[in-house]
Amino acid sequence: MTGPKAFLTYASSVQMGAQRGIRECKHQFAWEKWNCPESTLKLSTLNSLRIATKETSFVHAISAAGVMYTLTKNCSLGDFESCGCDDSRIGQTGGRGWIWGGCSDNIEFGEKISRQFVDALEDGHDARAAVNLHNNEAGRLAVIATMRRACKCHGVSGSCSIQTCWMQLADFREVGSYLRTKHQHARKLEMDKKPMRADNSADSRRAIAHAFRSISKAELVYLEDSPNYCIKNLSLGLQGTEGRECLKGVRNVSQRERRSCRRLCYECGLRVVKRRTEVVSSCNCKFHWCCTVKCEKCTQVVTKYYCAGKDGSGKRHNKTKRKPVTRRQ
Repeated sequence: MTGPKAFLTYASSVQMGAQRGIRECKHQFAWEKWNCPESTLKLSTLNSLRIATKETSFVHAISAAGVMYTLTKNCSLGDFESCGCDDSRIGQTGGRGWIWGGCSDNIEFGEKISRQFVDALEDGHDARAAVNLHNNEAGRLAVIATMRRACKCHGVSGSCSIQTCWMQLADFREVGSYLRTKHQHARKLEMDKKPMRADNSADSRRAIAHAFRSISKAELVYLEDSPNYCIKNLSLGLQGTEGRECLKGVRNVSQRERRSCRRLCYECGLRVVKRRTEVVSSCNCKFHWCCTVKCEKCTQVVTKYYCAGKDGSGKRHNKTKRKPVTRRQ
């Protein structure tokens, strides 16, 4: 299916998939200097401000992955008349003691429609367009790489003498973590800038092909070094790290989360200030027959930590910090 009918059929899933990707991007980089701000999504597609850093490589990959993932999921759920489970291998022997069966997620469908919609956004023929298209494909390959085989036992009295198995999508968090690792090892393309000025010329195409000759399709690539994310840069849509929250003294968090104050504040020449705030939440909830749940409102004082400048701009936070002490005296 192509043209206007395809757009009307799949547009909603494409939009939800892109949103899924951006939510995952924000989760993966929540405690990093670059935290997947909305500005990045806009700047990566505006012709006058197109950039191709490590971070935009992740944005393109996770967005394409999110679109493919959602289309595949909705296909398996029967949301589209023209698509259903992948039954191409049903009944075939998969391995010792198991055969293909069940409802495998139709990954080929999701990949095809994702490519039609997402890659169509790139209408250029320069190095940046080539990099963005490459990262789109890397995102789709991440969805395939994280798929898993699920099986069901069959046999007398639960003996599991034979199994039927099918392929299903992993949780999207796994796709995000997979691409986060790819981002950490992203490769910078070193390209001769002179032929690139010719845009879609033969020299330009040769230079692009030469740059990609040793790059795996599953790798993320970028062209430009990242800007300093510590510093506010409105022309690039960057807010800097001053005012960002960081974690301190919190248990059961990852090592990167534990080191967030050092990374966001100290490494950026900022200090850490403490604020005590009141948080109102529901508590002591009880079920009443039939059929309501009634809760009390409880107030709790919590301590949070933020990055502040060393020039006195954080003094107002100090006042907040001293208030609870004053009340107890």
